[in-house]
Amino acid sequence: MKHLSIVAGILILGTALFAANSFASEKITVAGIYTQPIQQKWDACLHKALQKAADEGKIEYVYSEKVSNTDYIRVLREYSEKGVNLVVGEAFGISRDVRKVAKDYPKVAYLMGDTFGPAEPNLSVFDNYIHEPCYLMGMIAGKMTKTNKIGMVGGYPIGEVNRLFHAFMAGAKSVNPDVAFKVSFIGSWYDPPKAKEFAYAQIESGVDILYAERAGVVDAAREKAILAFGNVNDMNKEENGKDIVVTSALWNMDNAINEAISLVKEGKFTAQDYKEWTMMGKGGAFLAPFYEFEDKIPTDIKALVQDTRKAIKDGSFVVEINDEEPKSSF
Repeated sequence: MKHLSIVAGILILGTALFAANSFASEKITVAGIYTQPIQQKWDACLHKALQKAADEGKIEYVYSEKVSNTDYIRVLREYSEKGVNLVVGEAFGISRDVRKVAKDYPKVAYLMGDTFGPAEPNLSVFDNYIHEPCYLMGMIAGKMTKTNKIGMVGGYPIGEVNRLFHAFMAGAKSVNPDVAFKVSFIGSWYDPPKAKEFAYAQIESGVDILYAERAGVVDAAREKAILAFGNVNDMNKEENGKDIVVTSALWNMDNAINEAISLVKEGKFTAQDYKEWTMMGKGGAFLAPFYEFEDKIPTDIKALVQDTRKAIKDGSFVVEINDEEPKSSF
């Protein structure tokens, strides 16, 4: 794996690195382009999946992080000019321009986070569909709250966040019709101090459980000695959430990335929507272990969660996808 700076890194890529275009079992070169630091949850999920593929010898991996939207297309074109085989990144807010680049480089495969559909012949899309484990978390939270007030702190009210909040709320309501929610958005994807302050305000309003969609919320829960539920990464283990974070709705892009890599190697990559690869059925979403809360969650709700998990995976229960902005109910 090579970590490249935006300005100089791309220029030093040797032509040998990108030479092959028909590979069978050979490595291909994959570029990751991220608008946030790779420590940020969403981009970290992509980065970890690609780094794992590199560590397993499947790919040569290069990446650029903290690329602003105004600079994104330039970086995307520079990687494409160098002949990378697959680009993984984001098209949110710049979808039209990304599609133009994809048309200009038909021999390059693109797998981009995007709310719009795929574009023939070489632009596939994905989004974050972890609403199913969010529903399961909501079921647990709905049973564990004592005040019947749950707080939720998110980044922006866009589809990929809204659907998680709605699913969490629906899960809680399914076991506790009396539960109410305080919903806040901090206007940033990565500002832990700001998220922490919003969480403090929610705790002051009476919530005794927090859904930590953003980093920083768990810190507030710990300091105020209330419970929290995590998002995207395992916040019990990765954000010092022991005895605070009951469980987390996890997003795993390993299977989606491996599918794209395989298709590129076989010369079969086409424009597809990878939505199902980010859901529970294909292993793209799941619930983290309960850790020290294993014996603290009521037995009946654990059994109900397990039954619901099975029903989601076999298709007999479908968690609604609602991308509308959620509102506070108290």
